[in-house]
Amino acid sequence: MHFLKKITLSLFLLTFLGACSSVQNQNSDTRTADVIIYGGTSAAVTAAVQVKKMGKSVVIVSPDKHLGGLSSGGLGFTDTGNKSVIGGLSREFYQRLYQHYQEDKNWKWQKKEEYGNKGQGTPAMDGNNRTMWIFEPHAAEQVFEDFIKENNITVYRDEWLDRSATGVEMKDGKIQSFKTLSGNTYEGKMFIDVTYEGDLMAAAGVSYHVGREANSVYGEKWNGVQTEVFQHGHYFKSDISPYVVANDPKSGLLPEVSADPPGEYGSGDNKIQAYCFRMCMSNHPDNRVPFPKPEGYDPARYELLLRVFDSGWRETFQKFDPIPNRKTDTNNHGPFSSDYIGKNYDYPDATYERRREIIKEHELYQKGLLYFMQNDPRMPADVKQDMQQWGLAKDEFTDNGNWPHQLYIREARRMLGEDVMTEQHTLGEKPVTNPIGMGSYSLDAHNAQRYVKANGFVQNEGDIGVHPKQPYSISYGSILPKEAECKNLLVPVAMSSSHIAFGSIRMEPVFMILGQSAAAAAVLSIDKNISPQKLSYELLEAELLKEGQKLKL
Repeated sequence: MHFLKKITLSLFLLTFLGACSSVQNQNSDTRTADVIIYGGTSAAVTAAVQVKKMGKSVVIVSPDKHLGGLSSGGLGFTDTGNKSVIGGLSREFYQRLYQHYQEDKNWKWQKKEEYGNKGQGTPAMDGNNRTMWIFEPHAAEQVFEDFIKENNITVYRDEWLDRSATGVEMKDGKIQSFKTLSGNTYEGKMFIDVTYEGDLMAAAGVSYHVGREANSVYGEKWNGVQTEVFQHGHYFKSDISPYVVANDPKSGLLPEVSADPPGEYGSGDNKIQAYCFRMCMSNHPDNRVPFPKPEGYDPARYELLLRVFDSGWRETFQKFDPIPNRKTDTNNHGPFSSDYIGKNYDYPDATYERRREIIKEHELYQKGLLYFMQNDPRMPADVKQDMQQWGLAKDEFTDNGNWPHQLYIREARRMLGEDVMTEQHTLGEKPVTNPIGMGSYSLDAHNAQRYVKANGFVQNEGDIGVHPKQPYSISYGSILPKEAECKNLLVPVAMSSSHIAFGSIRMEPVFMILGQSAAAAAVLSIDKNISPQKLSYELLEAELLKEGQKLKL
């Protein structure tokens, strides 16, 4: 009898433990594909589509719930440069938006003929090329989701790379797999890091740089500290005191001004260009919500802005760029605006917890700025009156209080890869070998610091805008780690570039181009059973040209 009881108990324990194991396996899976893409940016989608087109299996492992990064996160007034060099799936994205806006049902808050059709360099809605360069966030997100659905691509969302020492398994210089914080494991033959931060690249032990290189590093002119260089309007155009009591250093500095010296002109530092949210606003009475008063709101932190207005500055609405349906893509403009200058230096290498804090700090700063401009009694009456016509677009970012879900990570880590794109490549002063796409936008860096000059007045530093004479090629080696560091990883977003060259390359159309090219290289490398570094460029070039990529002038 006791023997039977023991057998029964043993069977019960085995069944129970098996059930527990089954539950664990349901919660923590090993997922495999030929190509594993980490990140949820626009480049993630184009890369995945290209892998599918070439007949290989692929999964997207996205820490984000929404696909598209900045392209669906508020940056609707696209920074494109020369549109003729945007090809492949990147161009198809803008063509699909053109089709979207041909339908009358998608003009809910204004008639199509009422839309001003203002774009950067060409009309927003280009009938000749059937492209639409200016768009609403939700429209862009739908195009990305359509790409995913039509190509039957598996996306695992809210999956965060385990960035600990054991998060990425390496063997013989290759990534075997990586884990996510949920406990899942992703195994593949090739990996593509499409995050703005370069998290998988860094976790795999690939070399990278954060901050601005000294001009001496690559023989550049526009890198490093750029004191007293003003190429846009984002600087203090008149003498404004940074002190709590104007012109009294003993009273202390106002908020949002650094006490540190700016550094020697042309020298390198660990500073990175400022981040902000690209805000989607509406002035339609039925589709706007008032700017919310953020928690911990303190009007004193915007005192410097009042002094700018008191000096006669009135450029407030110059970057309320119109997108369809009486909405905006509102970007930073002027000496004190939505860029939260100097508050992101630790973001690239920060823990997830610290990054969330930084993102929240940016949100509170920017929401406070909007609330201040709309409500503070000391605001100039003309600006306040115009500001009160605006609110957050009620039908955008509806699961996030109408606030963008993506902070504009203009720059974070940058890989030190097989090739480094520099200022000279973008300005046509050095040839680019093995091109996989093209860029054309100005070398565009936002301010990196706000400091006190020797004469006691405040100034910003780091804002650069140098225009290439013509479009330039981007090298294949700039998306490849050094082969000795990793033999099966491609990095098309946190790619290998100097700070100032990245200022031009870092545009969303280009990221989509590089994502597609990286995917083509990954598949061809699998087919040839070689590392991407050993891949024949002629083979890759032929594939990219077949896909409509523009590689050189």
